[in-house]
Amino acid sequence: MGEIKRALISVSDKRGVVDFARQLREFGVEILSTGGTAGILRAADIDVIEVSDYTGFPELLDGRLKTLHPRIHGGLLARRDDPQHQQQMVEQDIPPIDLLCVNLYPFAQTVARPDVTLAEAVEQIDIGGPTMLRAAAKNWESVTVLVDPDDYPRVLQEMAASQGGVGAKLRFQLATKVFAHTARYDGAISDYLSRHGSDGATAAFPQVLTLQLHKVQELRYGENPHQRAAFYREDDTTGLAALQQLQGKELSYNNLSDSDAALALIAEFDAPACVVVKHGNPCGVALGENLHTAIQRAWAADPVSAFGSVIACNRPVDADSAAFFAGVFVEVILAPEVTDSAQVLLQSKKNLRVLRIPDIRPWQRPGLDLKRVCGGLLVQDRDIRREPPEEWRVVTRRAPSPQEMEDLAFAWTLAHHVRSNAIVYVAQRQSLGIGAGQMSRVDAARCGAEKAQGLGFDLRGSALGSDAFFPFRDGVDTAARVGVRAIIQPGGSIRDEEVIAAADEADIAMVFTSVRHFRHG
Repeated sequence: MGEIKRALISVSDKRGVVDFARQLREFGVEILSTGGTAGILRAADIDVIEVSDYTGFPELLDGRLKTLHPRIHGGLLARRDDPQHQQQMVEQDIPPIDLLCVNLYPFAQTVARPDVTLAEAVEQIDIGGPTMLRAAAKNWESVTVLVDPDDYPRVLQEMAASQGGVGAKLRFQLATKVFAHTARYDGAISDYLSRHGSDGATAAFPQVLTLQLHKVQELRYGENPHQRAAFYREDDTTGLAALQQLQGKELSYNNLSDSDAALALIAEFDAPACVVVKHGNPCGVALGENLHTAIQRAWAADPVSAFGSVIACNRPVDADSAAFFAGVFVEVILAPEVTDSAQVLLQSKKNLRVLRIPDIRPWQRPGLDLKRVCGGLLVQDRDIRREPPEEWRVVTRRAPSPQEMEDLAFAWTLAHHVRSNAIVYVAQRQSLGIGAGQMSRVDAARCGAEKAQGLGFDLRGSALGSDAFFPFRDGVDTAARVGVRAIIQPGGSIRDEEVIAAADEADIAMVFTSVRHFRHG
């Protein structure tokens, strides 16, 4: 058990540092500190020794040079079980430092500012902090090292249980955390600098992309039972990392993948909405005056595919909605909240996973989409661009009616989230038939129509959305045969005139958005 007699504390994140230092003093620990941290501790009547007094060397270069000194790094690096190390420490008057508490300059927060300059970013590159952290972490058998204020209670609890010491297991865990932290820090610096030249030029993507993810949990299995799987989060706790499971079985790989797809679509709507997802594709989507109505309409859009699905809601699930879910088989329900009465009803389905998602806004924020391929990674901007109706261009003789415009907007939103080739049929803010992932657009049009008609929907007067242009008129002819009255598509085919002519022949109103939204998976 490594007893703590001397600690060095120098933090930019001041959360909890005063209480932590005060409790260390109660254990009789001598505290070394620097600059702002020392001032805060002194203001709280905690005795500290300035590092410059301890080393006998003043801070220089506007604070750039203060901890890079043999008396600091010798105290961190010396092995307590090595007689030669101990002899050299005595000869050079280097006392051991048993605990290091350091967190680094806020580089990532600084460069996140849109107005940050290269000079400002460079000044937030910490030198002494990472050097001390790596020294202490390398010597974890002798030194306790802390980089995260959330770990202060763990260390204090162990010191209290062992009369001032910290065990090897916790020291190793903390050291491992340090190397992950410094790697992420250096990665952020590399990413930023490799995108920003000294001449002010900026690249869209860094020359070296550094990714560091934290394991949240191991999953039951991957896409198939013979595959192992785990869920990793980014450094923040937004998106799927913020999910709170209220009941049900352990989450699977497919559950999380479909949940991501469902939440990305539900985040598009302000009105009460329900999205039903199966195998990464929406199979039923609807809006309603209230959530219960939206759920019923979304389920009715394709009750066959909805069996064993993932369902997302953008309103709290109440007792009426829960009563509906209690009568059908679904794998996962996602909602911003679940009322107490709803939870009572849902508890009868013990395997049903009920997840609370407090914030769906992250799915609408800019970011990177990553796709693993053999030998590398494909990286692109997240597709969050949306084309409002005022940017659309009517290309047919007949313009859409107000109701058709509303249906087209709904269809266009859905088309963004269906795997290409994607065709969606809608009416009155409800999906009627979805043709997803077909190799040809006319097949997608046929599949969607057949799905709708097979479920008893009359497509006369419906609207159709296509995620990319029609390369031939056959897709429009298919839509005309089932009674579609309005079509939204990007346009841009060399046969646009042929396609527009087909729409005019059928008295279909057609608008072009000029932007394609492929989703290849």
